[in-house]
Order: sequence, then structure tokens, then C-alpha cells
Amino acid sequence: MNRQDVEKIVTEYLKPIFGFALKRCKNIHDAEDLSQDIVTNAFRALLIKDDVSDMGKFIWTVAHNALSNYYRDAAKSMICVSADEVANLISEPYSESDADDNAETVRRLRTEIAYLSKLQRRIVIAYYFEQRKQADIAMELGIPLGTVKWHLFEAKKELKRGMDTMRNASELKFNPIKFHSYGFNGSVGTKSPDEFFRSALSQNICYCVRDTAKTVNEIADDLGVSPVYVETEVEFLEEYGFLLVRKDKYIVNFIISEPSAELLTVQNNMYKHAAELFANELYDELTSSDILDDSDIWCGQTDAPVSLTESAKIDRNFILWSLIPYIIAWSGEKLRDNHISFEDVATVRPDGAHNICHASVVPDNMVLPNDYVYMRHWSGPIWNGDGEHIIWQINSEWSDRDSGNVLRFSEDAKRVLSLYEREFDDRLSKDEYAWLAERGYIKTCGDYDGNFKSSWQIVVLASNEIRDKLLAVGEKLKAKYQPDFDALKAPYSKAVLASVPAHLKKVKEYELQFLFNSDGRFLLHCLTTLLNNGKLKTPTKGQRKSLTTLIVNV
Repeated sequence: MNRQDVEKIVTEYLKPIFGFALKRCKNIHDAEDLSQDIVTNAFRALLIKDDVSDMGKFIWTVAHNALSNYYRDAAKSMICVSADEVANLISEPYSESDADDNAETVRRLRTEIAYLSKLQRRIVIAYYFEQRKQADIAMELGIPLGTVKWHLFEAKKELKRGMDTMRNASELKFNPIKFHSYGFNGSVGTKSPDEFFRSALSQNICYCVRDTAKTVNEIADDLGVSPVYVETEVEFLEEYGFLLVRKDKYIVNFIISEPSAELLTVQNNMYKHAAELFANELYDELTSSDILDDSDIWCGQTDAPVSLTESAKIDRNFILWSLIPYIIAWSGEKLRDNHISFEDVATVRPDGAHNICHASVVPDNMVLPNDYVYMRHWSGPIWNGDGEHIIWQINSEWSDRDSGNVLRFSEDAKRVLSLYEREFDDRLSKDEYAWLAERGYIKTCGDYDGNFKSSWQIVVLASNEIRDKLLAVGEKLKAKYQPDFDALKAPYSKAVLASVPAHLKKVKEYELQFLFNSDGRFLLHCLTTLLNNGKLKTPTKGQRKSLTTLIVNV
């Protein structure tokens, strides 16, 4: 990236960067130093990069890395305390007979300072390590002088208590967890989902307070990490709604499932039996009727070259890859239990997101049944309305799209719809055709009268009538098998709710309403069933980019 562009980008972020630093540093001088480090590091990095797709994510990654270095340097500075200062600080000096090693005493003291509250930590460091006057500390913090003296007195007691005890850490210190998967139901904001669980620390903090509310110090003890680092991460997670704060304790605000092998077996069998009932009959209904020949179902998809003289022959298997998931997910709305609404349980986040987060932890040694159906690269139904149409899409293990980049999908969907609606009246530019072709939404064949000859590789429902006709097939079958579905649901729902903390049961009850409706796992099992019995054929390489993409009238 050229220097002029870098200077412009960095200038735009100067004020937010200083605000970031000021919020996290103990004084304005340190905030200025930290801001300078962030700006310098970002400037140098951008000069050698040409492919930064998300500038905000890049800048704040640099900022958090610089912040980690700041905390690390601050901790190191504490080592320079003399033995006399240590003695004064804890009020009861260690004699040579009590302390075998002054360096160890200092190390332990440094550890205990990290366990003080943020305010006490700032006061102790300012007074004992920076040699600042109590009156100056009070003025900087905007608190009475007496409050500063009281905190120093209380801090001494806490430090002495900590020095005299041995802290215990939980198993998480030695055997940290890792999320097997995580995702969102609802809309994402400007931040990528990966930013919230960007590190093992953030994941383990959330897991640590899954069932029980804990203070920062208690979390730090469990994880064997300095409270200074925990404090920063907890504030970030609480700000974006992933943790709830109750007085001075934090508890997770989303469901982290840790199912047993027995529960996953029950889940797998439930979906397997439901899919065998529903998917086979749905396929037979669609293929035995004349519905696929309806003129309002449009699709030009074929692996054959696009001809300038004849229309592309429609691939019926490809069409079914879009219609079957659409019918499975979208039908049955009238039959679904809707006593809990999305607004009742969803979290509104500062970046504009409005969603429900969920994550899972699966032990490495878990033994599952041979026929267990894993969700690989699966995002479930995604839709985006703009103008006269809606684009409906599933990213799965059989498609070649980047299913993890949900943020880009939203923008891509709007662009696809815009170009689709324009083509009926206006010719597209070569760049617009090229963009659609690269993503697999159209197939092109050379240049024709200054414009590309092409055909859409997206299934289109051109009328409300054909949409309603297709969904009616799903409605009929779901009504037919509703008693069977309810019987399959009951033991699974009971077992799942028993494993969820009380304050999150309503969230889980809401999610259970969608079993067999807009349910990514049910979709997965249905498609797997149809593939296993040879009814659906695996999509060809040329079909995978545009697979399960549908355009529907609003």
C-alpha cells in the first residue's frame, strides 16, 4: 500500500485509537504512549500489505496486540521493587529467616497486586512504584484524598492476605477448553464473529462462568492467568453482550453446550428418523408430479457450454438442491410453536448485530456412533431481502463458497439482487458480468454484440403462486408427520433443557421451537439421507459455487 493511502487511513483512526488507549491505561501519558505504538505498528504493517479486506478488524487487532505488550511491560516494571519497598508495602516485613529468596517475594507480590481491584491497583502502582503523592493521585482520579488513603490501607491488607495464602487453580489452568464450533442466529454487525472468540483466553473465560457467576479474580484463579489480562477481556465480552455482570461477578450470556456421547446419540437418532420419514416422501412428491416443469421455475444451470443459438438444458438434480432445502426450512411455520419470540431472547450488540450466540465444546476422546452426521462447513439458511426479491441460500459442505464469511455474504447478496433486477431493463457491464461469473452465479460464453452471452445459474421462483405451491408440499408432509416429530422431540428436549443454566433456559426453549423448521441440522440430515439412498446426486464441480441459491419474490 502506498504511503499516501496509509497516512490517510491512519489519520482517520487517530481519535478512536486514543479513546481505546485512554480507556485502558492508568494515565494520559501512558495512553499517549500506547496510542503512538498502535499508530506506528499499524503504519509499518500497512506499508507492506496490499490485501487488507477489513480495515477496522486489522486496526483493532494491532491495537489489542500493542495493549498486550503494554500490560506485559507494566508487569515487568514491578520486578524492580526493592526488598525494603516490599516490606513497607505489606506492613509486616519479611526477615532473612522468613524469606529464602527476595526475588521470589517480589514475584509473589507482583502476582498479588494483579488481584487487586482496578482502582486499588492504579493507586498502589502510582504511590509505591511511581513515587507519586497521594494528593496528586486523588486529583488525577477525581476522588477525595481520604478515599486514596483508605484504598492504600485496604490494599495492604489484601496484599498481606494474599502473600500468606496459596492460590488454587482449577483444571482449566492445565487443560484449557477449545470451542468445537460457534455461531449466531440472527443478524451480524460490523464485527466478524471470530473477533469475539479470537483467543483461547476469551473462550475459556466464557466456559469458566458458564454455570456460576465469578469475579475477575476468581476467573483468574481458575485459568491461572493474571487478572490484568482477564479484566481487559471480560470488559470486551461484557460490552458486546457475551457476559452479564451481576454486582462484581460475571456469568455467560449465551449457551455453551457440552453434550455427552449419549445425548449426541439421541440427537443423531432423532434427526435420522425424522429425515427418513420426511425427506424421502418430499423427494418423491416433487419428482413424481409436474411441478418441476412449471414455467415459473427458472434455471439455466448446466455443465454444458452456453450456446449462442440454443437455450441451456436445465439440470433437475441441481434445481432440487435448492428447492428441497428451501421447502424443508421454510414450510411448517403455521405448525411451529411460537410462544417465545426472537426479540424475547436475542441480544442487541454495539456493532449493530442482533442475534443469539451459541457454542459447543466436545471432548477429543468422545466416541460417537458410526452413522453420526457431522456438520462440516455448514451455515444453515441465509436470506437477504432487497428491492423486489429475496436471495435464499445455504452454504454447506457440498458448496464451494466461503461459508464462514457471513459479513461478505450480506453485501454480496444485495449486489446479486441488484444486478438480477437490473438485467431485465439494462445491460450489465463486463465488470459486473465478470463478478457474477467468478462467484458462479452466471455462466458466460464469450463476447456477443459488446455484451456477454450468459445464463443464470441460480434457481428462480418467478411468481408467488409457484412459491406457495412448493411450500404447500412441505406443509402437507409436516402436518402428516407432526405426531411423529413431537414424539421424537420430547426426550431430546427434556435432556437438553436439563443441561442448561437457569438464566438461559428461555433461550434454549426458543431454539427448540425450530426443531425440524429452519433447522440447519435437520436440513443436513435430510440431504444426507437423499444422497445415501441415491435419490440426490452429488453436485458437479461446476455447480458447487452456486449450489442452493434461490431467488424468490418478496
